[in-house]
Amino acid sequence: MDPTQATGSSQPTVYDAVLLAELTQKLGSVKKAKEVYALFSTKTASLEAEKEEATNELSADGGQNDGETEVETERQGNGNPNSEGEKVVEGETPVHEKIAEGGTPVMEDNVEGETPIVERIAEGETPVHEKVVEGETPVRELMNEGETPMEAGDETPKDFRGATPEPMEEGETPSDVRGEAVGFMNRSYRFGHWNNSPGWRSAQTSWRVKETIFPVTTRSGLTTGDPVHLSSESDEESTSSVKKEPKSTSETEEESVESMANAGDDDPEIGWLTAHLDGEPAQAIVSTQRQRAIDIKTNVLGILPTFSGRRNECPYEFLNEFNFTLILWKIQETGEEKATLQSFARKSGEHENEIYYESNFEIPDDFGEIGAVKLENEHRQEMFVKNIALDGFPSGIINIHCDSWIHSQFESQEKRVFFSNTSYLPSETPSGLVRLREKDLVAQRGDGEGERKASDRIYDYDVYNDLGDPDADPELARPVLGGPKHPYPRRCRTGRPRTKADPLSETRSDDVYVPRDEAFSQVKQATFQAKTVYSVVHALIPSLRTYATDPDQGFPFFSAIDGLFNEGVHLPDIPTTGFLGNIIPRLVRSISEAGNSVLRFETPEFVDRDRLAWFRDAEFARQTLAGINPCAIQLVTEWPLKSNLDPEVYGPAVSEIDKEMVENEIRGFSTLEDAIKEKKLFVLDYHDLLLPYVERVREQKGTTLYGSRTLFFLMPSGTLRPLAIELTRPKIGDKPHWNRVFLPSWEPTGIWLWRLAKSHVLAHDSGYHQLISHWLRTHCCVEPYIIATHRQLSAMHPIYRLLHPHLRYTMEINALARQALINGNGIIESAFSPGKYSIELSSVAYDLLWQFDLQALPADLINRGLAVEDPSAPHGVKLVIEDYPYANDGLLIWDAIKEWVSDYVPQYYTDASLIQSDTELQAWWTEIKTVGHGDKKDEPWWPELKTPDDLIGILTTIIWTASGHHAAVNFGQFDYGAYFPNRPTTARVQMPVEDPSPEEKKKFLERPEAFLLECFPSQLQATVILTILDVLSNHSPDEEYIGGKIEPYWEDNKVIKAAFERFHGKLMEIEGIIDARNADLSLKNRSGAGVVPYELLKPYSGPGVTGKGVPNSISI
Repeated sequence: MDPTQATGSSQPTVYDAVLLAELTQKLGSVKKAKEVYALFSTKTASLEAEKEEATNELSADGGQNDGETEVETERQGNGNPNSEGEKVVEGETPVHEKIAEGGTPVMEDNVEGETPIVERIAEGETPVHEKVVEGETPVRELMNEGETPMEAGDETPKDFRGATPEPMEEGETPSDVRGEAVGFMNRSYRFGHWNNSPGWRSAQTSWRVKETIFPVTTRSGLTTGDPVHLSSESDEESTSSVKKEPKSTSETEEESVESMANAGDDDPEIGWLTAHLDGEPAQAIVSTQRQRAIDIKTNVLGILPTFSGRRNECPYEFLNEFNFTLILWKIQETGEEKATLQSFARKSGEHENEIYYESNFEIPDDFGEIGAVKLENEHRQEMFVKNIALDGFPSGIINIHCDSWIHSQFESQEKRVFFSNTSYLPSETPSGLVRLREKDLVAQRGDGEGERKASDRIYDYDVYNDLGDPDADPELARPVLGGPKHPYPRRCRTGRPRTKADPLSETRSDDVYVPRDEAFSQVKQATFQAKTVYSVVHALIPSLRTYATDPDQGFPFFSAIDGLFNEGVHLPDIPTTGFLGNIIPRLVRSISEAGNSVLRFETPEFVDRDRLAWFRDAEFARQTLAGINPCAIQLVTEWPLKSNLDPEVYGPAVSEIDKEMVENEIRGFSTLEDAIKEKKLFVLDYHDLLLPYVERVREQKGTTLYGSRTLFFLMPSGTLRPLAIELTRPKIGDKPHWNRVFLPSWEPTGIWLWRLAKSHVLAHDSGYHQLISHWLRTHCCVEPYIIATHRQLSAMHPIYRLLHPHLRYTMEINALARQALINGNGIIESAFSPGKYSIELSSVAYDLLWQFDLQALPADLINRGLAVEDPSAPHGVKLVIEDYPYANDGLLIWDAIKEWVSDYVPQYYTDASLIQSDTELQAWWTEIKTVGHGDKKDEPWWPELKTPDDLIGILTTIIWTASGHHAAVNFGQFDYGAYFPNRPTTARVQMPVEDPSPEEKKKFLERPEAFLLECFPSQLQATVILTILDVLSNHSPDEEYIGGKIEPYWEDNKVIKAAFERFHGKLMEIEGIIDARNADLSLKNRSGAGVVPYELLKPYSGPGVTGKGVPNSISI
């Protein structure tokens, strides 16, 4: 049919080139696209009148704004079209002409075997469907990838398969395919947004009514066009339509709009997923139903106001609302049998934060089991797909779990594959899925070249060469961590350019790449954590630094420290702090009378229970077992204490803590020999780790450092008693080696020297905790496990599915740490004792101390001498200190994890041969050892992976590290560190007996309290650290706790589901055990007057700073 006949005009129709291209892609024919374009471009006036009548009826019911019902779906990259109409110049042929009175476009039911052809409807005429002439191109014919539909005499836009229209110069008029100017609908795509002419509003109806060119289906009261596209690999097309009674015309427009909002709620056959629409990208549920296509007339106008209200979208956006291509992939391939079926999914409704998509398939009875679905997102923005529900099978609904971002085809041509919830080992993969499995893994590995884009999902390795910024300032240059000189785990590669000043270092960026699915899911409130941290490090802390008149000023009195929790710190009245009260209301409060905001901290529970506890030796010792760094204390096994450092450089190897000192402190309880024999002597030993950095750290302004040893004795009560502190300074320049032992004292000067020595040791312990126990052993060392898991284990591999909940969200928080926490002049360097050498020090610890096998809790306890193997003991080990809260509770969590893994692994590996023949599993473990932790690849302690028991041990260690160990060292940071006299992060002045000047000696003797306050962090350092500790101790409102919720993959496996339920039940039982222990007053390290109960390893918690809860993964 000629377009000029459709419009009734002797003049040729003027086309919008981009819209015509998109219609061509949808219809598969240029000719049909022109027919549709021409027909509906004549209907504006009549449909505007009908729309106004419909919206007025809705207005009477209170359901619209300015005559229209607005259902807002905010999307990225849309423009802001003008709502005013544009006059048609006299003599010009309007693109949109009026429909003759009574000429409402309708569609009749398809006759079997006929293809619907839309024709212009004359007044009173009934539309019909014409048969497809043999050889004629069907209305919806599948095109080969990259094929341009061409017909004789037709010109077609060249890049119609999703290319973004090229930006137009200012004043340029877009042309149609024939070169004629389109005056009514000028449209361009500039700077990532659509720019539309004032004709947008007048043209809206035309775009919307074009939806009625497709058969319309009704589902749960929802009316929506549904272009059914069934195709096989050979691009053969099959369409079918079966008559179905249309809905009664008595259904009002309001009911239709309401049914859209509630689609899926009352229908158990429709699956859904959650999406946040307020400012976030859309997320989709794709659901396939065996529906019967019908033609319907009565409800079309009922949904027009829904579409007309979207003022923030391009008028072409409705085309994308139903462009979501699905390909079903069968699990077996036999001979020439077709392996796939293809269709389009269309938006069928939305409810609150949920959007639903539906698609129809006609599946032959002999198609077989569905093993995978391929998706192509034809929207112009990314979409988060939660789940795909395939219904209509005799066996019931098939659910395919996705939880993944799918980028627009305009950004990536890669179709995403999602496998069914059935797990397969590589050797057991059905033949129809083998190629898909291999291809999906290859896509995630990348080629190691180029800079990564935000849309990439590529996992690759690199060294830590992005912590410094030598181009900005030579003082910000930092060594590359990773390699022979500074061994270190590997991070995710970003591919950013190298710096000019140092070709080995990578340039810094405010937007650090992580694979898209590793970012905090924008459909989760876990975004709360990322946004909060980002706001603190990029807005709050810079404002504090700007506002500080003297960054080195200390606290004049202890009451000034208390003021942080009572009065708070006034923030500058500048835009960067004005919004913070909404993001971090726990920290930032508005002060209406002052006109600005105040940063005020909650009083930590530690201070609230006993504000003087930090002063006492008993609490100092207790926290080595029940504080936030309970994994550093060691048993003394030989005497005297000795150093392994070179005595020519660092002084005498033998400690100056002697037998006499020790026995004077433990007189009446034991002798030195008996104490060692009976395993009652313990030490915090930071001597060899810190001493090589003392000289370099002291060259920095406002900090100092010693090597330190602190000795403890186990009392009959089960508590520890500190005996001695040794501080050492190596030879520096002309100054000789200096060393002194400080003891608990009963005379004034000795008391204050002891307090100062404890402050230095606590600063050392704080640095060790943050840099090694926390950052290195959890965040840093886990990232290679994540990268290897995605590169070597298919998403259908059972071990991938077991590990994935424990590896989520870690890479993004690590990227944020590199960006603002551990970077040069970042928060850690500016507030912790090692200063600019902080992360380099963690590299030394990795080289000297880190072993994979010792990350297992029982092995760690045995290695430190805190436990001995005992097969008869409940956990296979007997604790040396019976009341050791971290170990007591940690072993409960460890055993629960191991039991769960031990139930899971044998379901897939019944004997050792399956472990050894699993190519993906072996490649995974090899890559972790030789690449991710490549600097340790030759170490003899790496476990072998040959038997199911080997695998169980490796998996339990990884899961424990990401869950229990991280929880123990992270979520108590605010409670124990917020009142920083209890755990200062740095010591700013040296001991008053180390080469003191007369003035310093006098100052100490006259006002020892002032000397101690000067040693503490400055006001700025303390405020910054408190802010960070508060944020890092927070649980997200929807935190994913260990054993809390079963993964969708396991729902249909009765054996694994039962095992997971036992795991969950065990964790609930552990909650009760911990509560009972905390109520037992005989356990003095976790209960008693003013003592904070040890709850850091209680599995579950509410949101906020609670001091308990074990999340699945390292997400903060």
